[in-house]
Amino acid sequence: MTINEIQDELIEEFAFFEDWMEKYEYIIQLGKELPLIDDKYKTEEYRIKGCQSQVWLRPDVEEGLVHFKADSDALITKGLVSLMVKVLTNHSPKEIAESELYFIDKIGLKEHLSPTRANGLLSMVKQMKLYAMALEARG
Repeated sequence: MTINEIQDELIEEFAFFEDWMEKYEYIIQLGKELPLIDDKYKTEEYRIKGCQSQVWLRPDVEEGLVHFKADSDALITKGLVSLMVKVLTNHSPKEIAESELYFIDKIGLKEHLSPTRANGLLSMVKQMKLYAMALEARG
């Protein structure tokens, strides 16, 4: 699936929920399914700056595709990073770097997150794209 197909699928999934409490519950559930980062990578090097909670993110490359693993010490934040991992994992660095992540606006995340969580989400996006650009440059 392409990044856009995954985003479209998420938009459809979120459309099923009646209110934001249900959407938050779904985000928390996604966090429980997150491919977790190994504890040895829960270091400053892999911590995302700009998040109120602690969030760690690490990319691995297998056969030219980036696979992200992550974790957070907060349930909602863990769910948010899980959304990002779901959308961007298993794609080339070029695809990730050039992706336009429209699903964040379409499912209403920006207006339903606190300013600090919204900033944290933007920090996650920025870090994932930076990793992708570095991996692409490295070839």
